[in-house]
Amino acid sequence: MSADHATGAPPLRVMIVDDEAPARQLLREYLETYHRERQGEGGVEIAAECANGFEAVKRVAEAPPDLLLLDIQMPKLDGFEVLELLDRDLPVVFTTAHEEHALRAFEVHAVDYLLKPFSYARFVEALERTVERRRQGQPPPRPVPQRPPGTFMERILVREEGEIVVLPVARLDYAEARDDYVLLKAGEREHLKQQTLTSLEEALNPRRFVRIHRSYILNLDRLRKIELYAKDSRVAILPDGSRLPVSRSGYSRLKELL
Repeated sequence: MSADHATGAPPLRVMIVDDEAPARQLLREYLETYHRERQGEGGVEIAAECANGFEAVKRVAEAPPDLLLLDIQMPKLDGFEVLELLDRDLPVVFTTAHEEHALRAFEVHAVDYLLKPFSYARFVEALERTVERRRQGQPPPRPVPQRPPGTFMERILVREEGEIVVLPVARLDYAEARDDYVLLKAGEREHLKQQTLTSLEEALNPRRFVRIHRSYILNLDRLRKIELYAKDSRVAILPDGSRLPVSRSGYSRLKELL
């Protein structure tokens, strides 16, 4: 599939991301049919096919497509986690068999939400929305991943030197604010993630993770004891000997949970 030489219109470069081979095949066939029907208008081009989220993040970094056809429930990284790791704005059409993700999909500004099994006509409707935005020169909406109310993060994703680190929150000892980053301490390892401490706090279960200081969030499971450091000043002692400052308000929050 390539651009139509008569009009010179560039094809819409589409990346398929789905862990199921039959689903990728169906999307490929739909795209090929659409290209044959719309070739005079530029048509479409399959930029890449990815069987998991890690591969998708890598391929987007190498050659960004014009549109992501993105499954939501995939092993290792789900569709929302893929969006969290992308460092660019891309139009996204979610393709999934689970309708319960619809509200969250539109909260992250998805172009459309295709519930499997979907027809070719419904697929074309979603694709045309992207084509029309492109034709009008509208910038792609920036995905803003959000969690459904009442749910909390179970793992933290960190990009490090071209790799993706998946850190289960149960392994997190504490988080420390470092300007526009947070330092994540997990055992003997430290990770830096570009995020505010407040946004991380909002994503963590408040029954397990406590903001003990304006610069620190502590995993309660790692607290060994609290010591009085000076008048109205306390420190939290961790099993590895780490000492974290505890503010007055942080101490009050700790007392409520201990």
